[in-house]
Amino acid sequence: MTERPATIAVLLDRAAEQFGRLEAMVDGDVRWNFVELREHAHRAGRALMASGLGPGDRIAIWAPNIREWAVVALGAFSVGAVVVPINTRFKGAEAGYVLDKANVDLLFTVSDFLDTDYVGLLAAADVHVGEIVVLRGSVPPGTTSFGDFMVRADTITDDARAERGGAVDGDDLCLILFTSGTTGAPKGAMLRNSAICRAYDSWATVVGLRAGDRYLVVNPFFHSFGLNAGILACLLKGATIVPHAVFDVPSVMARIPEEQISMLPGPPAIYQTILNHTDLDDFDLTSLRLAVTGAAAIPVQLIHDMRSTLGFETVVTGYGLTESSGVATMCRHDDDAETIATTSGRAIPDVEVRIVDDDGREVPRGEPGEIVVRGYNVMAGYLDDPEQTAEAIDADGWLHTGDIGVMDDRGYIDITDRKKDMYIVGGFNAYPAEIENVLLAHDDIGQVAVVGIADDRLGEVGAAFVVAAPGAEPDPEQIIAWARERMANYKVPRQVAVIDALPLNASGKVLKYELRERAATED
Repeated sequence: MTERPATIAVLLDRAAEQFGRLEAMVDGDVRWNFVELREHAHRAGRALMASGLGPGDRIAIWAPNIREWAVVALGAFSVGAVVVPINTRFKGAEAGYVLDKANVDLLFTVSDFLDTDYVGLLAAADVHVGEIVVLRGSVPPGTTSFGDFMVRADTITDDARAERGGAVDGDDLCLILFTSGTTGAPKGAMLRNSAICRAYDSWATVVGLRAGDRYLVVNPFFHSFGLNAGILACLLKGATIVPHAVFDVPSVMARIPEEQISMLPGPPAIYQTILNHTDLDDFDLTSLRLAVTGAAAIPVQLIHDMRSTLGFETVVTGYGLTESSGVATMCRHDDDAETIATTSGRAIPDVEVRIVDDDGREVPRGEPGEIVVRGYNVMAGYLDDPEQTAEAIDADGWLHTGDIGVMDDRGYIDITDRKKDMYIVGGFNAYPAEIENVLLAHDDIGQVAVVGIADDRLGEVGAAFVVAAPGAEPDPEQIIAWARERMANYKVPRQVAVIDALPLNASGKVLKYELRERAATED
């Protein structure tokens, strides 16, 4: 058995050696094999060195799923740098917070994507970065084109790059992934090279990804799934990366036969929409083989339909969070449909998962409690935040997820409640405290509470309950429009209700379950 790579730098080299001339990347008219992908990544690594980037220094990438995203990230990993992905739905101030918190001086982004000018968003929010490299689109004054950036590589030898990459250790950081928290301020989870390589080798093995598979990566690269279970899993197993920059079901259905896609991940809604498409019979979907889903309740019938109608051989669900390198439990490929639909699987190899009470004691099987995780996949901690790190990871190394679940006799978990008040909008985690903090800046809002409510298309959406500021008359539609200018679209509440007072318990805490019930009744 080949030894698992300890760093992403080694993983990139090994993929080129092992899979060589197999197709590694398909993006528009560009088709690279694994050797060519490595060459482009190594060139980006040399350009980063020429730009003054040292081991452990940080770069940020704020861009959709395009080949340049992968090239820059892999280039950074190959010279021991740390990648800080930024959500493409963020507004300028949100991105600015991440750039400042992570001490990033070099940002890679795009202009003119979906009518969004990311450079303009930063300028409007008065955010300043040392250097901005534009991967695609027009190059605004004061920024650098990707072509000009890559030319810098010519001043650095590949021996120097290889020496830098060889000095990277498995315990060195490779990623800082920002996740919003109940305090309202995003926190940077610090993830290690060896943990990422090991976790996603296990992930790809459990899923059954193999050389020659063609993987339509619809999950954003800025997300743990898109980067780790997408780009890196393909490198681990020799599958072709087919980035999909703009998600919509018709374009996904068209690309499946065009590129003979065999691996298609996504939330349950994507498969349900495909199954319900009026022109389903006009698309050749026979190449489909693997599906990975989750992040929402799944009807058992959907699993059956995915196998019988869409032709998937393997459908797998799982559970993880950013702080656990994105993965903790998974179903197995031979699990029955009910298990796949109604559980999030069992612990991945060499990782422990328990259900505990408020005192940290394991509860009997079948009883609810908090899900805790211990193992190599647990983050190194939150960036510059030892207090919240200690709150999340106890003295025995258990990561307290805040999610409530039940474990059956087989070790499979069923998540019964969300992380504190968090809800999931189309696969994106939305944290009420963060959204509430932004809404409170509105002059007409005196108090606000945000909850998640069911939505047929997105799984859940936000509903805001607003108490007027003294003398103000809040306008729900105006508040929603105002919010759209200041936060990522998935965070914007879809409903705003103006109420006289928020329901509180004896200690003054907002009774959000009452608000959820009220929203469901009024829907």
